Amino acid sequence: MQKKALLALFIFLISAFAFSQAEAQQRQVLDKIVAVVNDQIILKSDVDAQVAEILSSRRGMPFSEELWFDVLENIIDNNVMFEQAKIDSIVVSPDEVNRIMDQRIQQLIGQAGSEQALEQALGQSLIQVRADYRERFQRDIMVDRLRQQKLRGIRITRPEVVSFFNSIPADSLPTVPETVELSHIVAIPPVLDEAEVAARQFAEALRDSLLNHNANFEDFARRYSSGPGASRGGLIPMLPLSDLVPEYAAAASALEPGGISQVVRTRAGFHIIRLNRRSGDQIETNQILIQVQDEQVDDNFAINRLTAIRDSVLVHDQSFTLMARRHSEDPNTSATGGRLINQQTGQRRLAVDELDPALYRAIINLENEGDITEPIRHTIGSGQTRQPAFRIIRLNRRIPEHIANLDQDYDIIRNIALQDKQMRELSRWVQEIREEMFIEYRIASPYASR
Repeated sequence: MQKKALLALFIFLISAFAFSQAEAQQRQVLDKIVAVVNDQIILKSDVDAQVAEILSSRRGMPFSEELWFDVLENIIDNNVMFEQAKIDSIVVSPDEVNRIMDQRIQQLIGQAGSEQALEQALGQSLIQVRADYRERFQRDIMVDRLRQQKLRGIRITRPEVVSFFNSIPADSLPTVPETVELSHIVAIPPVLDEAEVAARQFAEALRDSLLNHNANFEDFARRYSSGPGASRGGLIPMLPLSDLVPEYAAAASALEPGGISQVVRTRAGFHIIRLNRRSGDQIETNQILIQVQDEQVDDNFAINRLTAIRDSVLVHDQSFTLMARRHSEDPNTSATGGRLINQQTGQRRLAVDELDPALYRAIINLENEGDITEPIRHTIGSGQTRQPAFRIIRLNRRIPEHIANLDQDYDIIRNIALQDKQMRELSRWVQEIREEMFIEYRIASPYASR
């Protein structure tokens, strides 16, 4: 992935518009202040940069004063909400910032393929990235938390949904593409005995070197670990125990600061854990993770297990949903009976033309509702926690392309109507709190000092 794309994704994952006061103060000598919100300044370069990003993402779109001032108003709105967040005593702790920021960076690592690839693409270390964006990120979390508090209180009734739909001219109703509803059951191939023994023995040897031969934990993690944070010496930043897998959390919480655990087995592999510090139910650790090689697992065991489950559903009339809850090894879908959802919208209906290519190829021959694929290769997890697996997929429902209507598309229309209402209410509320803030404009045209 190109550096420009990764930077854009990182900025998107962090926020759309807020900029730190410290950054602004450093640049204002060589820049132009275009607006002030209380004691927060907005620089012309802030607005120009976001306008340039919009224009680069929408090729052919011309620059206009209207666009420039729309971006300025958005930045002002975010500064206004930041001021309101401070008034409402919305506090985000440094540990929470580190934890959420690390989650965002893990998404980028998954996109890039590895920490090293991400650092190479960005042209700087992840430590520097965290330092550069931490203050801005903290502001954005506060603003987002305030926004979510406001949105949670907004509800929509069925009559409002119907009214929203009826307000759309009949000749403007969109065409809804072909969609499907799917469920799956996942089986993870077990590790072959000899591979399990070899991986454990290697982990035990590393632990012995750490305890008895004064080996450096961070050096070993960089050299041997397959886990998240390997390039940072295996550092896992401050996280709640509930965010860690149970085996890891139990072993780490039993240590004193500086202590090193026994070798701990989890689904990811064999861990050696060092506890650095504890604060309440949150801990910071370093780890060395030794994983079993993908080729050293028993594929046939997983395939045979899924084949038996498939036969139970198709031949013996067992419930696919119940079998998924009992037997699927995908922790993200088993509780819902294996139901697949659109990760961006949370909807069960998946547009066929937007399916992942592997998923599209898997279901292309499922003609009737209730059809189930043969076991096919799959991967669960992301980034360095990816695991080889197999799955069977059931076609629950297929909805052909059609003009949007309330009978078939009520849930979709309801979500759109709710979002429309939320944005209108949020805009009205922001305008109200703007009246309570000091806002000064210091520019009449974006062409000034261009």
